[in-house]
Amino acid sequence: MLTVVTSEPQALTVPEVMTALRLSRSKVYDLIRSKQLPSYTSGRARRVPVDAVRHYMQDRLEENAA
Repeated sequence: MLTVVTSEPQALTVPEVMTALRLSRSKVYDLIRSKQLPSYTSGRARRVPVDAVRHYMQDRLEENAA
């Protein structure tokens, strides 16, 4: 079996998302609750896919450009 290991994470923790988006913890959880930022849990750990953060940022850029 082939195992692929990448140097970039595929999912971020909530504190990592907070840092990446420069938002508070409560704002990140608000985005998760409102389905604006997709996430999943693994056990008790909440994870946000890196692509979801990228899409969220792209959506905000497009909204502000209009």
